[in-house]
Amino acid sequence: MQKRSCCVPNRSQQPKKTTEISGIQLTEKHSFLENMVEIKGGVFLMGNQESDGFPEDGEGPVRSVSVNSFFMDSTTVTNRQFRDFIKATGYLTDAERYGWSFVFFQFLSRDVMETATDRVAQTPWWVVVKGADWAHPEGPDSSIDNRMCHPVVHVSWNDANAYCEWAGKRLPTEAEWEMAARGGLKQKLYPWGNELVPDGIHKCNIWQGNFPSHNTLDDGYLGTAPAKSFSANLYGLFNMAGNVWEWCSDWFTNVPSNRGGEDNPVGPNTGISKVIRGGSYLCHKSYCNRYRVAARSANTPDSSTGNMGFRCVSKK
Repeated sequence: MQKRSCCVPNRSQQPKKTTEISGIQLTEKHSFLENMVEIKGGVFLMGNQESDGFPEDGEGPVRSVSVNSFFMDSTTVTNRQFRDFIKATGYLTDAERYGWSFVFFQFLSRDVMETATDRVAQTPWWVVVKGADWAHPEGPDSSIDNRMCHPVVHVSWNDANAYCEWAGKRLPTEAEWEMAARGGLKQKLYPWGNELVPDGIHKCNIWQGNFPSHNTLDDGYLGTAPAKSFSANLYGLFNMAGNVWEWCSDWFTNVPSNRGGEDNPVGPNTGISKVIRGGSYLCHKSYCNRYRVAARSANTPDSSTGNMGFRCVSKK
């Protein structure tokens, strides 16, 4: 059976530190409305029941869901935007507080690889790297200097939520995210249709080749692509499939009756993990076909990896 969390390891798979994240004082709120597009409210068909899905993830059943109008960032939050937040608030991310984060093994320098020996048993391509964080994505000897327009990574749900509060926005509900990702198309596999590579044109940043040993780079990227890459969907949203997983506000459940109904559902009141959507540059059909619009996964709110980011929404 496919493991639900195969794409994104969580901190419970490593010994936890006792640092609590509380009482953070946000010193400024900002708004980046120029980066947002309006998503008109309405009813759409959410979920998937086809053979390409993962029933254990709770993708189905397909159901009619009503969502009010809202605004959504056209791209995931970039390194430049997140840096502005850090400069304005002095906020420390979970990765910085814990002192480590998960990095894909092919991205590590020889020096880091020699010292970073802890790996996730079920997914050994994930390495526990001390000093890996949003500003040092591959460890202490790396930087984001030439990736300011790329999506910020190594951000936990806690970090993403703090950024949203500062920006005067919030994380999308899972229903809002899927409605937006579909771009007005009815029950298509991807934000652009049913063909993964229509006319030989790559539409998203995912893994090609043999995972995890060899990426042919047919789409042009090994790690993250710039946040405004490939073509936008019909709503003007970029990279709603692949590139980085995106945090949603909902607690995760695979029980349909606990999702909050059909009118602006917000998920369960409590839970262990938060929903993530969209897949990432590490997704591949051989082990994680979760770059489909209906695909879903989850991670604990304090977890961070090199393939998880987020985008914000705001009320109309």
